[in-house]
Amino acid sequence: MPLLERSPLDLPPLNLDSINEHLSQHNAQGIVQWAAATFGEGLVLSTSFGIQAAVMLHLVSSVVPKTPIIWVDTGYLPPETYRFAEELTQRLRLNLKVYQSPLSPARMEALEGRLWEQDTVEAFNRYDQVRKVEPMQRALKELGATAWLAGLRSNQTSYRQGLRWVDRHNHLYKVHPILAWSAKDIYLYLSKYDLPYHPFFDQGYTSVGDWHSSRPMTSGDTHERDTRFKGLKQECGLHLPQTEGESQSLDSSSL
Repeated sequence: MPLLERSPLDLPPLNLDSINEHLSQHNAQGIVQWAAATFGEGLVLSTSFGIQAAVMLHLVSSVVPKTPIIWVDTGYLPPETYRFAEELTQRLRLNLKVYQSPLSPARMEALEGRLWEQDTVEAFNRYDQVRKVEPMQRALKELGATAWLAGLRSNQTSYRQGLRWVDRHNHLYKVHPILAWSAKDIYLYLSKYDLPYHPFFDQGYTSVGDWHSSRPMTSGDTHERDTRFKGLKQECGLHLPQTEGESQSLDSSSL
């Protein structure tokens, strides 16, 4: 079956200021419904199967059941994450699409060392580019995405404080249905639908990614994202504006 590839010219023209004002009057379900009506088969959702992943997975799959869900598997996730992913995939009947780097963990370590042990932002950025950003860019291209649903919240990082309900992100739109939600809103939604947290939640984790770059929150932390990437950075790169070179790679036929 040929890949569903769209060019940037295929994106529907949107008046983002007007749309964001309109969506501010809607709840999360309404924003997902708007996205489905606007983008149709070009709509995808991403997940990391992290601490609160069940919220977005349930929210989107209950409104648009067949939405493609992209999971970038770095190859370094804890066993509990893989089992949690399997549990939610079966329970919610997710249309899961798993993507990985073409560079295996063993090969990457042989060529570049254990990047997460180098304790520099540059090493973490290189790790994220190889294991997360490139697979995600490839997934978006192969699935013909024109809009990307993401469970980002404005109170998570300084970068996310400036996001809107809908924004242009390189060659597609980003939609953030739970942008204004608080930790209490997350808890109430999980409770209402009897959804699970990631197993690491009971061990004091507020955010979880790869086994080597996540830890429980302590009294010395000022923010939940301090527990990721040894406190050197807040974002893994997936949700940040890409460099010109990375944007060009999204259009590359070699991906």
